[in-house]
Amino acid sequence: MLTGKKLESYAELVLKIGVNLQKGQGLEIACPVEKKDIAEAFAKIAYDLGASIVNIRWQDDVIDRLKFENADIDRLLEVPKWFVKSKNYLVENNFCYVAIAAEDPSAFKNVSPERLSKASEARSRALKKFSDAVMCNGIRWCVVSVPTKEWAKQVFPESDNPEEDLSVAIENTMRLNYENPTACWEQHIKTLDKRAEYLNSHDFYALHFKNSLGTDLTVGLADNHVWLSAKEYAKDGVPFVANMPTEEVFTSPHRERVDGVVKSALPLSYNGKIIDGFTLTFKKGKIVKINARVGEETLKKLIETDKGTFHIGEVALIGKNSPIAKSKILFYNTLFDENASCHLAIGKAYPTTIKGGNNLDKEELKKLGANDSVEHVDFMIGTPDLTVTGITKKGEKIRIFENGDWVI
Repeated sequence: MLTGKKLESYAELVLKIGVNLQKGQGLEIACPVEKKDIAEAFAKIAYDLGASIVNIRWQDDVIDRLKFENADIDRLLEVPKWFVKSKNYLVENNFCYVAIAAEDPSAFKNVSPERLSKASEARSRALKKFSDAVMCNGIRWCVVSVPTKEWAKQVFPESDNPEEDLSVAIENTMRLNYENPTACWEQHIKTLDKRAEYLNSHDFYALHFKNSLGTDLTVGLADNHVWLSAKEYAKDGVPFVANMPTEEVFTSPHRERVDGVVKSALPLSYNGKIIDGFTLTFKKGKIVKINARVGEETLKKLIETDKGTFHIGEVALIGKNSPIAKSKILFYNTLFDENASCHLAIGKAYPTTIKGGNNLDKEELKKLGANDSVEHVDFMIGTPDLTVTGITKKGEKIRIFENGDWVI
């Protein structure tokens, strides 16, 4: 389990490599209420590193489920001004933000998809300033995870000690099983940077995805797009790593140049519900047909959130030999599952994936093909037999992935 020295190493890795907390800087941590010990360990390390203040924002799936099931709809859709101000305060005062994503994947399985969708949309709109700052690297942020009871039982249903098993799995994905995790992460970041450099050097016009599952999709890339990897730079010039673990290089698709069919490769946990076995059909960038074996209504509500959720805002490449993929564990948590598989994201594009994107307004980004939305939801499409072919502006085709992994 994440205790003692191992927990200290974990906290140091997230705070030094993840958000790269600077002396005198504030920190907020969103943490499941059952993991008080984790929050305490993070707070102690943060103060040791010179944090000016550490705030904890507690999360509770049970309380949230009761709210979604019972609250008056008007109240459910009302996002308190104090809450919005508290999130904006982080942006205005250059806080770092750590989100510990460890929710029960089925926490809201019996809650009305419509209530969940409306509440999610209301929250996204109210917190737009904060989410825009995250998407534009206006603050340094990092999403990580720790095992929780209900989540662990879903990942390891036959285990006598699922929390222990999930803890070991997370430690391995975080490279905590190495003698020097920090040095290991630094080398890993260099490897990802080289892949991004290769893709940027070719300036592909489009990518073609194909596998035996039924995916046959051409994804046009935004004009002036940039491939990014683990290490990014915030507007204050300080580097950080937004997801830990991470295995991806990613960029912005062109919102009007996506055509074909894509099939999900792994289940998607969204708003406490599972969506699985789904197919999306695209025409001129827009989703025109939706089918899902599980959670179709939830998927439809997500895609109908706004005009931007009918398009995709991210394309990411991850080989089948990443530590997460090789573990063969289905985490039911996007932080991990997206790093086991190539993926796309429904909704908003990261402005940072466009050259000079942080200095462009919404209309300028749109003209270049970058999508805008209040949502950004990743879903996994990579399989062991996936091929990815880069198509240049001259029509030359260069194989990037063969049999689910990098060929470069």
